Amino acid sequence: MSKVIVICNVTLDGVMQAPGRPDEDDRGGFVHGGWAVPYSADAMGRVMAEGMGRGAAMLLGRRTYEDFASVWPRQHDNPFTEVLNRLQKYVASTTLSEPLPWVNSTLLKGDAADAVADLKGNEPDQDLVVLGSGALIGSLRRHHLIDEFKLLIHPLVLGTGRRLFPDEGPVAALRLADSVSTTTGVVIATYHPANP
Repeated sequence: MSKVIVICNVTLDGVMQAPGRPDEDDRGGFVHGGWAVPYSADAMGRVMAEGMGRGAAMLLGRRTYEDFASVWPRQHDNPFTEVLNRLQKYVASTTLSEPLPWVNSTLLKGDAADAVADLKGNEPDQDLVVLGSGALIGSLRRHHLIDEFKLLIHPLVLGTGRRLFPDEGPVAALRLADSVSTTTGVVIATYHPANP
């Protein structure tokens, strides 16, 4: 059975909104877009490459998919572009329709949690990596479908923004499986469910 692995940039107060660019996601008047960029380090790139390099596929919500599809295919001088283009991308959305614009993209049919549960059972050699996609992560958490959280925890408190674990989310006990720190103070922590 494949695993669902969440890889997410978060602040110390759990904000995951718009880590990459100022214009990435300004919902709710969020003005701190691009907050993760000053903390970039080689170790973080290795973690991302490692997560995507073991026969993985991407699992994305609509908003993250549309953002990635508008940016990555045009990043010709970035080594991640070829990797991301090559990967299979599964998209959870009730508003998009096929054909999807980014190569190797498939729209999940029906309820996202049910579709992901089917993928987990039918793709034994292909882990499903979730990047961003907060609403999708929430749905997968409620259905106990996440096998691993790889959190890039930044030494920053924003006090506002969409959080990875919002107040209304389910209770979950996690077990620390691994951690490493970068030269910029980011802690890369890997957690598994304490009671699978």
